[in-house]
Amino acid sequence: MNIRDLLNEENIIVDLKATLKTDVLKELATKLVLANPDIDLNLLTEKLIERENLSSTGIGEGIAIPHCKYQNLGGILMSFGRSLAGVDFDSIDKRPAKIFFLLVAPDTPKAAGEHLRTLAKITRILKSSDFRDALMSVATEKEIYKMIAIEDEKF
Repeated sequence: MNIRDLLNEENIIVDLKATLKTDVLKELATKLVLANPDIDLNLLTEKLIERENLSSTGIGEGIAIPHCKYQNLGGILMSFGRSLAGVDFDSIDKRPAKIFFLLVAPDTPKAAGEHLRTLAKITRILKSSDFRDALMSVATEKEIYKMIAIEDEKF
């Protein structure tokens, strides 16, 4: 699974406005709904919050990968957001999250493996602190997408 095939510039937020965890989820979900009007924003946000209530998707090092399953999707959907200020995301290391990948997968048994592989791939590309720092330093959606696509090719 290639991240560059799931993400596009239109689904990237250079500077999230949200300062609360639930608002980050809604802002990232809104990007997906704009490109996929069949998705109910309130239901998607509710599913993301339900998933967060199980355990935080803030994995530390300034990274959060909120994700959930949603019915009647043709494939995995993804958005990306960056918070220059950082947001308390109940991360494992208690540090604010600044880099967010939102992942929504079809709610089918067949999609489970692809969902897990995509989560693992996101984690791998974000492993490098140099890459994370570089993601925080660029100014446009195009630059963020290009950096992610280049890093994605390495794995």
